[in-house]
Amino acid sequence: MQSAIADPAPADKPTVTAIVTQDQTALRAAARDSAQQQAVLWQGDTLEVRGQRQDFLQVYDHRRERAGYVRAAQVRLLPLEADNAAELLAVVRFLRETPGAEAMGIAYAAAYLKAAPASAIGAEPFDALGTMAERLARRASSHHAKADDAVIAAHLEVVANYGIVISSFEREGRMQLCYDGEAFRRVLALNATDEQKARAALALTRAECIDPDLTPTNRASLDSWRGEVLARAPRANLPEHIKNRLRLRSASVWASIAFERTRRGEPAQEAGNLAMQELAAVSKTELAEDDASAYNDAAAHVGASRWASATVHTPSTALRVVTSAGKTGETCIALLDAKHDQAAPLAQRCTFAIVWPDSAAANAQGTALALAVQPLDSWRELWLFHHTSDGWRIDVVPPAAGDPELGYVEFAGWIPGADKVLTAREARINGRFERSFDILEMQTLAVEKHADSPSSLTLFYRWQDPAWKHQTVSLR
Repeated sequence: MQSAIADPAPADKPTVTAIVTQDQTALRAAARDSAQQQAVLWQGDTLEVRGQRQDFLQVYDHRRERAGYVRAAQVRLLPLEADNAAELLAVVRFLRETPGAEAMGIAYAAAYLKAAPASAIGAEPFDALGTMAERLARRASSHHAKADDAVIAAHLEVVANYGIVISSFEREGRMQLCYDGEAFRRVLALNATDEQKARAALALTRAECIDPDLTPTNRASLDSWRGEVLARAPRANLPEHIKNRLRLRSASVWASIAFERTRRGEPAQEAGNLAMQELAAVSKTELAEDDASAYNDAAAHVGASRWASATVHTPSTALRVVTSAGKTGETCIALLDAKHDQAAPLAQRCTFAIVWPDSAAANAQGTALALAVQPLDSWRELWLFHHTSDGWRIDVVPPAAGDPELGYVEFAGWIPGADKVLTAREARINGRFERSFDILEMQTLAVEKHADSPSSLTLFYRWQDPAWKHQTVSLR
């Protein structure tokens, strides 16, 4: 890590360095409180000490290229000799879990890395440094940070002086700030503990820190790397709740990989199976309360791509769909029966989304067919082909109204003798997760009845499709 703790000093006069411990510390032109203010200093700023006058230290701020005086009580002198490295590391341990003190903690970590012999530096300071940098980025991204925007902006400038890179981009209408993870990469490269490696793997694979403007090729490469990082994280000696976090993250990543492989025409069943296995391995009794949202998100992500793990089967009904290549990147879907082939299909539509032909389920009367179509790795729709008085119609049922965020809707069964279909859906809407089991009227796509459990709807409980019940993740 780069450090701006102090410039080299002549050999006969060692440089004395101090860290600012209080926000909005005044750098004054003279050793008195009434003197002109030269600059405003923030916790974590480092200063070269050049002398002392009364209760003030005479200092030089290399970052701002300004000299002046600060009150001695507002800074802490730093011993940067090897003999004092253990003392500096003890302060880092204290500050790493202190919200609001990230800039100062990073300054102490940089001081430790400068003071300690290279042979004595292990994974711990990098683990602490990464933890504090990530927490500062989360604070800066939080909706609750508006009240202290100026303080957070100043702290971001302070840590940038130590080589901490925090990038920003727009996501879901707000700015997302993320630490680039350099310290966590060093943790993975060093002889770290299992928990340190697990924290590093989780920090480096956060979905919210993926640039939404990445090209599909770059996103696929990034997800493959994320999968490798998570696979290398040892799990045997971890507490169960941390194992759960790795499983949830891995499930989401492998679901994305399955989607991307399918889109490229590559085998995706292994990735799909890994996603399902990781989700199934989650110990719900050991799921931390803070991880409940991540569990639902992972399940929705896996549910969206779950058809990647399905085995190929031959439709047992005359009503069926076949797919063919359309324009570049398009898949065309044709609805056929015993009397209509691809040359004269009952209905046809093309899409740039992934079509899962094995999901096709027709009703016994041959008047309707449900098909899973997935436009995004975290968003799957249900296409309904159904016969009306005006002929065959294709309707698209989304997981939720509004812009795609996270969710899926899937066929769950037919109600005999009625123009109705059973559906199950899970979606995150405006930050809130919703799960619903519905009786859908096909002609209008209106939800006739819905419940949060199949057992709460008599018709749903009676007519749910056995294959759906066996494969779905919505009944977890």
